[in-house]
Amino acid sequence: MTNKLFIGSLPYSVSDAELQEHFSQVGTVLSAKIITDRYSGQSKGFGFVEMSTPQEAQEAINKLNNSTLSGRTIIVNEAKPEVRREDRGFGNRDHRTQRGNNRKFQSNRRSW
Repeated sequence: MTNKLFIGSLPYSVSDAELQEHFSQVGTVLSAKIITDRYSGQSKGFGFVEMSTPQEAQEAINKLNNSTLSGRTIIVNEAKPEVRREDRGFGNRDHRTQRGNNRKFQSNRRSW
C-alpha cells in the first residue's frame, strides 16, 4: 500500500486546508490537494491526500471512508498510480493527417 489517498465526493466548497485538517485526526498529512478545473478554478469534487506512512493511510481509509466533511459523505480509497496519456487530442489517430487524407490540395478546375 502507498501513502497517497484518493478522496471522492467532496463538497465543492471544501478547501485544501479543510481537507488537511479532516485527515490530520488520523495522522500526519504531508499534502492535501483539491483538484480544480484549469479554466474556471472550480473544484471537480475530488482530491488527493498524502499521509506520512502507509499505515496512517490505511487507518485513514478505515476511519474516514464514508465520513462526513462539510455535510457530505466522502469516499476514501488508495490512490491508483497516475497513467500518463500521450494523446490528448480527438481519438488515437496521427495528428499530422486529416481523416487519413494525405493528398495535396487539388483544384476542381481543369486547365484546358
